Amino acid sequence: MQPQIVQSINERLLGVHMALLLAVTLFGALLAASAFGAASAQVAPKAIAGSTPQAVPGFWDPRRRPDRPDLSRLTVIRFMTETDYPPFNFTGADGNPAGFNVDLARLLCEEIKVTCTVQMRRFETLLDAISSNRGDAIIASLAVTPQLRARLDFTDPYYRAPARFVARRDAVMPEMRPEYLEGKKIGAIAGSAHEAYLKTLFTDAELHSYPNDEALRLALRRGEVDFIFGDAISLAFWINGTDSAECCAFSGGPFVESRYFGEGVGIAVRKGNDLLRQALNWALFRVWEKGRYTDLWLRYFSVSPF
Repeated sequence: MQPQIVQSINERLLGVHMALLLAVTLFGALLAASAFGAASAQVAPKAIAGSTPQAVPGFWDPRRRPDRPDLSRLTVIRFMTETDYPPFNFTGADGNPAGFNVDLARLLCEEIKVTCTVQMRRFETLLDAISSNRGDAIIASLAVTPQLRARLDFTDPYYRAPARFVARRDAVMPEMRPEYLEGKKIGAIAGSAHEAYLKTLFTDAELHSYPNDEALRLALRRGEVDFIFGDAISLAFWINGTDSAECCAFSGGPFVESRYFGEGVGIAVRKGNDLLRQALNWALFRVWEKGRYTDLWLRYFSVSPF
């Protein structure tokens, strides 16, 4: 597992992943309101036999069913993904592409009933490859940003990288509000969107900045801070992994404000390829509606980031 999943998604663009930050402008009032209520409205608990309910993200409104496009004009979809970004995309034991993104692409192909291929490329080569018609769609945890929208069209988001608090297991709180954390010590990565968010909204907390994830998580384990705040996807794998020594757990729910944490991750197609974009949006909705997206999510995320 890569050590800093959020930075892998956010900062790798043309050699370095693009920022998942400042994707859209929100008014201050909307930002503050959504921080304390709407942030968790996009997830629904999913009960699993023998365990506590899991939260699975849902970005599709059942009241806004997309129209079925003319799929007869689609004969093949050439998906491209990244070579090494587990659990989203990686080379499987049999040498073939594997991971959450790859499995989702295959589900979409089944829904559209079209022949698909999945080719793996280095992340920094994906944009040039689609521009030169060496593939039709990029499904590689590509964050939607204004800069990329100028070059590509995107489907609706199929996941996001929310932010969450983590506490030691004996100090978990059901809800995280600024007034509850007055005087508490909170750690975040220096210069990150998570640090900026804390500085804006959690002004009465005592902020501690750390250079990287390893130092941040060690500070929580040692009790130097009461909470840490960061990318929920990477934190979910840390919580469930051996490095955490079962010390810690999520505290409160997810924060998904677009101004700080991005619009989400979508499937990219060439500019003007509306048929493919609409077909993929229709298939994404159908996969979610049938519960297949939920099954896929739970297969890869035993501790939900949401």
